Amino acid sequence: MADGADPAWPDDAVEVGSIVDAWGIKGWIKVQPYAADPQALFATKRWFLKPHESALGHRPGGAVIPTLLRIVQAKEHGDAIVAQAQEIPDRTAAEALHGVRIFVSRSSFPTADADEYYWVDLIGLAVSNRQGEALGTVVGLLDTGAHSVLRVAPDALREGKSAQATERLIPFVAAYVDSVSLPERRIVVDWGIDY
Repeated sequence: MADGADPAWPDDAVEVGSIVDAWGIKGWIKVQPYAADPQALFATKRWFLKPHESALGHRPGGAVIPTLLRIVQAKEHGDAIVAQAQEIPDRTAAEALHGVRIFVSRSSFPTADADEYYWVDLIGLAVSNRQGEALGTVVGLLDTGAHSVLRVAPDALREGKSAQATERLIPFVAAYVDSVSLPERRIVVDWGIDY
């Protein structure tokens, strides 16, 4: 890579937030993080950008969206983050980025503590119960405030084959989750096949 050239889009890019507004007059941006704890945004000084699909080709004044922001400063501001980047010289440039999606490399995320997992790592894991019965695959999670809930879709539902198959909602707490193995890509739960 030549000096000063943008790094390639990371293979492990994860969408972590979006730009919701300009902040101040000096080119700062206001970012809405997708996580309650936005440490992934603070863990790297390189944020990769993509326009939202609905905004493709509709930038004010024909503004060009950079593919990479090199972050100079970032700090929490209420439930959002405000940041300054080398590529954004003024408020007009910041306003042109409204709605742009922010991605960071998964490898730059802070290391999770034992028995803590990033949602992005749980999505796609196979879920079975203590009896070895397959319950499906994690297709998403819900945050209830008290704890997270796994959204587990039976394979027939994910493949669009069965109208009778329904998504299971399993609390992601020790009372129901026996083990999580990221290397084996599986979760074992105390959950009946007929729940």
